[in-house]
Amino acid sequence: MKRYAAITALLIVVLIPASDVLAQYENEKDASIPLENFYIKRQGIGAFRKILSKVTFGFSTGYGSMPFKHKLDGFGVLQNPDSMPKLFRPASVSSGYSNWVNRVQSSGNTVQSGAFLVNSDTAKIGFKSKAFNIPLRATIHVEFNRYRIGGGYSFEYTHVGQFRPTNYSDKISNFSPDVSSFFLKKYFLMFGASVYRYNEYLLVVDANIGGYKLGKKFDNSVIQKGIFFNLGVAVEREMSEYFKLFVRPSYEFKGYKINMPEGGPSISHKLNAFYLNVGATYRIPELRRCFLKTCHAQMNHAHGNREYRSRVHPIYKKQNPHYGENYPNLIKYKGKNKKKLNPY
Repeated sequence: MKRYAAITALLIVVLIPASDVLAQYENEKDASIPLENFYIKRQGIGAFRKILSKVTFGFSTGYGSMPFKHKLDGFGVLQNPDSMPKLFRPASVSSGYSNWVNRVQSSGNTVQSGAFLVNSDTAKIGFKSKAFNIPLRATIHVEFNRYRIGGGYSFEYTHVGQFRPTNYSDKISNFSPDVSSFFLKKYFLMFGASVYRYNEYLLVVDANIGGYKLGKKFDNSVIQKGIFFNLGVAVEREMSEYFKLFVRPSYEFKGYKINMPEGGPSISHKLNAFYLNVGATYRIPELRRCFLKTCHAQMNHAHGNREYRSRVHPIYKKQNPHYGENYPNLIKYKGKNKKKLNPY
């Protein structure tokens, strides 16, 4: 019987023209003879899926060091014994101001015995504080070759320390601001490009440009904000086709002005900061995940006329196009089997 079956199969192959044997079929119904040379033409990736596969999501956290400082051009500082320093206008010492970091409060000044007064016309005066940020940063971008464009949002807990005088620290005391901590919210556009590759490591230069909100503890009616500019260099480690880890140091420029109640010169505050972010990115795959729960194929493969990606290959491993590389070492070579001369 086996001999007759083999002869029958050979006659079928001989009688069918070569053009039919090597033909591609558009669907499974046309592929009536299950021979290896009879294969179904695979459907390509849809336009929507191709566009979606260009989208990359990112999330990171880290630490930011933000020197919070300002100059007091056009003002003077009055330091009474055992009290907080106050501002005054050179033309009127009796008119005082406090809480000029987040909101300005007007109050009368009384020059006490032993008080120290200094004017910005004769000396450089100002205060600075050491502040730090803990950011939570989410981004989305689209990649075209080596270029990328997108946007993001950052939510940052910001702690503000005591303000210390930049001059006359022996005569002017420190002061704690009305706001000791706040949540800084930023929204931005992102532009970048990859500039160097070494194996699975990628060096990316990018810039973030956008606006920010200082929170409810700041009187936004008297504050004038501009945009912020952040320039960073990211080192990305490709874990797989879709998943990357990265470290991104960056430096950011931003600031605001606070207007005084009676007009006149405003006070400029600088919030430039250095950030170190650590995070991950995930790109949406081109192929759908294999629908067959019992399928253990590690590499991209086909069922019928449609191609799928593996459902067992982890996203944190780079896939070898030949065998998936999920299990590079066979079980017979692992553990106690290593000591065997004949692993079989």
